[in-house]
Amino acid sequence: MKPTQWLSRLFLFGWFISLPVFAASDAEVLAKRVYERPDGDDRASFGYMVLVEEGHKPRVRGMFSYGKDKSYSDVWSLIRFTSPKDIANTGLLTLDSEAKDSEQWVYLPGLDRVRRISSSRKGGRFVGSDIFYEDLQNRLYTKDNHKVLGKAKVNKLDAIILESIPKKADDSAYSKKVSWIHESSLIALKVEYYQDGATKPMKRLIVNKINKTQGYWTVLESTVTDLDSGHKTIMKVKNVLYDQGLADDMFTVQVLEDPSRETKYRPKQLEQK
Repeated sequence: MKPTQWLSRLFLFGWFISLPVFAASDAEVLAKRVYERPDGDDRASFGYMVLVEEGHKPRVRGMFSYGKDKSYSDVWSLIRFTSPKDIANTGLLTLDSEAKDSEQWVYLPGLDRVRRISSSRKGGRFVGSDIFYEDLQNRLYTKDNHKVLGKAKVNKLDAIILESIPKKADDSAYSKKVSWIHESSLIALKVEYYQDGATKPMKRLIVNKINKTQGYWTVLESTVTDLDSGHKTIMKVKNVLYDQGLADDMFTVQVLEDPSRETKYRPKQLEQK
């Protein structure tokens, strides 16, 4: 991100919080600032996905995650599981672009095959978790209408409540999202997801831990809960590196099929605690 862009955003935020009454333009400014939250030109992390279901032993999966901002709206990402054996080397490649719908491919090592995820599967669950394929895309803020609902505290932190509704109903797996945006870090500390115009959310994201790494605010732990079944997906980041200069060809179907081509960018694997 260019320094001039960030300074501009600081100015916009100062203007935003000085208003006594929230207007529609305030919501748009906040959504824009959240989208532009500084997180490096690229990032790589190692962590764990923990699936929690009542009456069952938690299932723990090790994984690497990579991301790169190619331009303002072209954002690429790659997820690679490392453990346990039955899911090791499974990967997901996502290429987001303003010019066209997000493209996603999943690599299944058991079949040694890459499958493209159709746009109609945005609401599909990623590897049996409570995370939808759409949640792993970089959704441009201009695709939604935004409204500020007020202010509240989440885990004693000040937050602004932002409602976001897709401009096109068939453009999202959700009919509405309500986010509690931390005023200092611009991280969504809590998000409630609605489907089919329901009055109650179908799942909830809670951020449990944030910290600054290399000067960037980073989510270190979060929990997504299916509010119907009670099933939970906990995401833990144990190690993260920003601005390594990830190569463009990291984000190709060829690398998705061949984990050995990404290993030099991997952060150190730390134990789950």
